[in-house]
Formats: sequence, C-alpha cells, structure tokens
Amino acid sequence: MDATEKKELETIPSVAGGGGTESEHDEKESERYARDLKAGLHPLKNKLAFWYTLRTPGVSYEDNVKKLVEFTTVEGFWVCYCHLARPVSLPIHMDLSLFKEGIRPLWEDPANSNGGKWIIRFKKVISGRFWEDLVLAFVGDQFEFGEDVCGIVLTVRYNEDILCVWNRNSSDQQVIMALKDSIKRHLKLPNGYIMEYKPHGASLRDNSSYRNAWIRG
Repeated sequence: MDATEKKELETIPSVAGGGGTESEHDEKESERYARDLKAGLHPLKNKLAFWYTLRTPGVSYEDNVKKLVEFTTVEGFWVCYCHLARPVSLPIHMDLSLFKEGIRPLWEDPANSNGGKWIIRFKKVISGRFWEDLVLAFVGDQFEFGEDVCGIVLTVRYNEDILCVWNRNSSDQQVIMALKDSIKRHLKLPNGYIMEYKPHGASLRDNSSYRNAWIRG
C-alpha cells in the first residue's frame, strides 16, 4: 500500500442488498467472475461486504447493523478499504465486519446460526495491524477450510479491541481447530497466545458475545 492508499478517511455508509436462490446466486457469481476477468480486473473468489454496527439506545441490534459497501475484485477492495477509518479512530462499542455476500453479521443469520467464532483480544495500540492482516487473509481466501468461514469482526472497546472469525459449523472440532491454527499462522501469533471459541447458540442463550467462551489456547 502506498502513501496515498494509507490515508485514513471517514467511513461513509452505503446500503445495498440482494437475494435469490442458490442456483441463481451461482450463475450470477460465474457471470460476475467472467465479467471482471474480461475487464482486466482481478476477481475475488467471493463477493464481500463491509458492515458496521454502532449500538443506539432503544434500537434493536439487528436494526443497528448497516451495510457499508460491497466489492468483487482486488481493485474494488483497495478502493473500499482505503476509505475506511482505522480501528484507533473508530468510536467505542462499534463493530466493523467483513462478510461473504448474503451473510449478515448476526448470530441468527441462517449461515451463522449453527456456527460460532474464534475470539482474539488485542491491546488497542496493536489491534490495527492485526485487523489489517486478518482482513487481507480473509479477502485472499487464505484460511484453511475457508469455505467454512463466514466473515470477520472487529469490536472496539475501551481498553482493548476484539477480533473474531465466524465459521458455519460449531460442532466440527477438526475444522474449528484447523481454523484456529490457520488464524494464528496468518497473524503470526505466538503458540501460547490465548484464543477463545464460542458457539453462536451459546451467545443466544446467555445474550453475550464473549462471556463464558471456551478456552482453546
């Protein structure tokens, strides 16, 4: 990223949506991929979208979840990413998420309802670097069992920032542990760095994203 790309600008909401059956989605993805290639661009394996959530008193969490922007190519990603504020300048209790097309950053979304998330906590002074590494790994489809990964989330807190990787199936221990190792490898975390895993079903039961998580090391 050059100096121009690194400038930190304000996030500007841009809401979009979509739908359709799985076969229609596959057909559209094939057409999209071919169109991007013909245009001389570098298409991504998945269409992705940035979302943000800023908790507002009296408003349901779901209604606070807003889509920022979608992209389908490497070039489109950099245009979007370079216009996003970095973690250090985001307000407290804001979530910034990056998910595959058609998946909302909600526990109840059909793609997420049987899944869970790996939780990684960082001091605020270093969270920005790890968030960027996580974003690049997800956009580049670098995680092992990447088809099981739904999206990633940055949660801004007072004394720390929390990074999460959401996956589809919380009952497949092999995939969960392989994903943990892949995250640690791409973020270059020490072997002893503590990561926690929590199924979304457990979050729905105790109404908490991070309390009572499973410690996995």
